[in-house]
Amino acid sequence: MKKAFLAGVALNVLLSGAAFADITIGVAGPMTGQNAAFGEQLRIGAEQAVADINKAGGVNGEQLKLSVGDDACDPKQAVAVANQFASQSVPFVAGHFCSGSSIPASQVYAEEGIVQISPASTNPDFTDKRAGEGIYRVCGRDDQQGEVAGKYIADNYKDGAVAVLDDKSAYGKGLADQTKKFMEAAGKKAAISESYTVGEKDFSSLITKMKQADVKLIYIGGYQTEAGLIARQAKEQGLDAKVMSGDAIVTDEYWAITGPAGEGTLMTFSPDPRRNPQAAPIVAELEKQGKTAEGYVLYTYAAIQAWAEAAKKAGSTDFEKVTAALNSDSLPTVIGDLKFDAKGDVTLPGYVIYEWKNGKYDYLTAEAK
Repeated sequence: MKKAFLAGVALNVLLSGAAFADITIGVAGPMTGQNAAFGEQLRIGAEQAVADINKAGGVNGEQLKLSVGDDACDPKQAVAVANQFASQSVPFVAGHFCSGSSIPASQVYAEEGIVQISPASTNPDFTDKRAGEGIYRVCGRDDQQGEVAGKYIADNYKDGAVAVLDDKSAYGKGLADQTKKFMEAAGKKAAISESYTVGEKDFSSLITKMKQADVKLIYIGGYQTEAGLIARQAKEQGLDAKVMSGDAIVTDEYWAITGPAGEGTLMTFSPDPRRNPQAAPIVAELEKQGKTAEGYVLYTYAAIQAWAEAAKKAGSTDFEKVTAALNSDSLPTVIGDLKFDAKGDVTLPGYVIYEWKNGKYDYLTAEAK
């Protein structure tokens, strides 16, 4: 009887454990370092997605737990984070932010059978040279935003000198090269093409060179810190030129660096997901908590939503079953119904141009063009 009682207790413990089992998933990005503002966006989106999915019953009866990985936008650290997730047996990672992190980390995820959906990595190589069938992104690509920026510059600065700068990173150089390619295809050549180093703080010599060339527009392929310093120092040194960049300045930190010198800065980014009706409850909840829904918050939320929906349709977190669902089904998310193509790219509306005004960004109006 004692043996039978103990066996019954053991069975109850096992059943109880199964009833309260959980699934650990990862989110990875620059939680520290100069791009930590974007890591915070990814973390906020991931935490809210996990909370909302769990509140609705979880995934196939199991609750989600979130493991946060800090890659500091460093490729080697990103690989270490990916290996850490593999040791935790996570089936899915929402990340990374920087393309220079996502690309090497994707090799680990592909080898380990982990689904990776990046909310923000836009370098074409991420999917053009896809590491495996489980690699996806819910954002656009640099050749898409480069085309929008390049054509805009060619149309609006036919007679004005244009400088194209990049920070040598996979993202920054890739975006600058794509913008320059489309700009030149539309008949406009850059008067100045220069690279700078991430972490650089004094751009005096570069600004002097641009003043001598009478540059009217500075296109920056890079992140918010250096872009903000360039915009501010150009204004301080009397260079009256418009600044334009990509989606890596979609953060209030950009304005915190530039102050009024950021007025009129242009940037390319996807249509603002905060305006989607399906995103309204999430945006309201985040605002209630005193958190932001800017930039890539909702893209991270959508990445987790997409994986969760696929896992539910598959009835499993098994890699092959989930990727089959991701590849075949349209998945409802806060940024719209997602459909992935054969490369793992998402079919969503392309890029639009925004303008910074009074410390906020909004769509570029016809009057401002």
